[in-house]
Amino acid sequence: MPEFDVVVLGSGAAGLTAAVTAAAGGASVAVFEKSHELGGTSTWSGGQLWIPNNPHQAEIGVTDSREEALQYLMSLSRGVMDQRLVEAYLDAGPEMVSFLDAKAGTEFYAVPDFPDYHPEHPGGKPGGGRTIECPIFAFEQLGEWADKFTHTPYYPDEHLTMSETSLGAVVPKPVPPEERERRAAHDERGRGPALTGRLFRGCREAGVEFFVLHRAVELLRTDGRISGVRFETPDGEITLDARRGVVLATGGFEWNERLVKAFLRGPLTHPVSPRTNTGDGLLMAMRAGAMLGNMAEAWWMPAAELPDGVNAMNRAMITADRTRARSIMVNREGRRFANEAANYNAFGSAFRQEDIVRFDWANLPCWLIFDHEYLRRYGTIGPWPPGDTPPPWLPGFPTLEALAEHLGVPAANLVGTVERFNENAEQGIDPDFHRGESAHDRWWGDPAYKGDPRGTLGPLDTPPYYAISVQSGALGTKGGPQIDEHARVLDLDGDPIPGLYAAGNVMASPFAMTYGGAGGTLGPATVFGYLAGRHVTS
Repeated sequence: MPEFDVVVLGSGAAGLTAAVTAAAGGASVAVFEKSHELGGTSTWSGGQLWIPNNPHQAEIGVTDSREEALQYLMSLSRGVMDQRLVEAYLDAGPEMVSFLDAKAGTEFYAVPDFPDYHPEHPGGKPGGGRTIECPIFAFEQLGEWADKFTHTPYYPDEHLTMSETSLGAVVPKPVPPEERERRAAHDERGRGPALTGRLFRGCREAGVEFFVLHRAVELLRTDGRISGVRFETPDGEITLDARRGVVLATGGFEWNERLVKAFLRGPLTHPVSPRTNTGDGLLMAMRAGAMLGNMAEAWWMPAAELPDGVNAMNRAMITADRTRARSIMVNREGRRFANEAANYNAFGSAFRQEDIVRFDWANLPCWLIFDHEYLRRYGTIGPWPPGDTPPPWLPGFPTLEALAEHLGVPAANLVGTVERFNENAEQGIDPDFHRGESAHDRWWGDPAYKGDPRGTLGPLDTPPYYAISVQSGALGTKGGPQIDEHARVLDLDGDPIPGLYAAGNVMASPFAMTYGGAGGTLGPATVFGYLAGRHVTS
């Protein structure tokens, strides 16, 4: 195997961005993927990036500034964020977007109307524009590599962008059947595949080489510098030199039970990411002497376990489902415990609330409760289409009392909770948890209401009633080796480890526990991938 200047471990958006950037800087680059499929968690995602002050906001009439974005992010910090890293992110983000548009053909565009996840905070944007995405991408351009990309279990129609789905209060323009057929004929994919497919094409055009089924297990060091990698492959172990450096982009550790128990500050029972995210990069960085950070945090996502055969993971992300009118979430006491329309990362905090009397989690187990009119209007998870027939695995109950008995929760509590919610919902208010007050809440819910609080507030009054068990899940973990503003991994004394970089979920996220807006995972992944690729060739 030939030597390379730069070795990138992981083929998600962070690794691909680092690779195309380093190649554009004149380096010989190779990307190594431990799975037999490329794309990682990024390809399972919606493919959106949260990049404040990006160059495409003006195209939709949105103004933004570095100062506003910095004020917004630091207002969410709770004193934990490293402002130097936040500023590095804000400075490099717009530059990265222009670079990828030019060198990788990403063709990013700003998504209108999608608000930040905490838009009422200082510097927040209730009118959107900070979220960007790519148009659909024809995988037929990739030849034999097209079949080597992973397929998401969560979005059954791969031929749509995120903006073409029915998420949010903005009703998308329908894609005609003939256009869907045309896209399918040319293997044109949207969302995460559109992003990683375009980045991969950019890498190949820049001369980047790719290897699958190469699991990195050890970082090699020469004279104090990371100088290569040892791999496990189907043909045995190999070692490879990296003349300029190694970029860790191997994803999180959410599928490593030992690491989850050691580091996370609450239950994580249902990750929704690829099972290959077992902390390989984290372990290698620890052995290399890296200082760790943000280890207690994850990109939290409420999740539901589904019967076998519904999708490849037998689980679903609970996003829009819990935000729509005629639904609530209750705990084992039969009571609401949070604003159901809050962003999914923030909502995950409710699962880490303790009942100090029972010495147990206060809000697990919990359930998404909805009525038959909800089912008729919106369908349910899976996804199950709107209509009068529920999924075969979802029983209906004629009364709330019968539902409570089935769940094992106090019937009087559940009935009282629903009655109170219904009375308030009829007035378009939620004095208990303020659901519907934020522009973020109003963006989700029923698109027919176009941002009115009643899109997320509506009574549960039409039997039968249904319940879906909701678990503590995550898109990935967000702790790992600490980095500096060039994405260099830092040692225990805060000094850079020569030749070692990190980007994506393998690194300690500069955003600590927060999530700025839609694309808040891929934004820092790609920006710090860009910074790593730029510095390793400087």
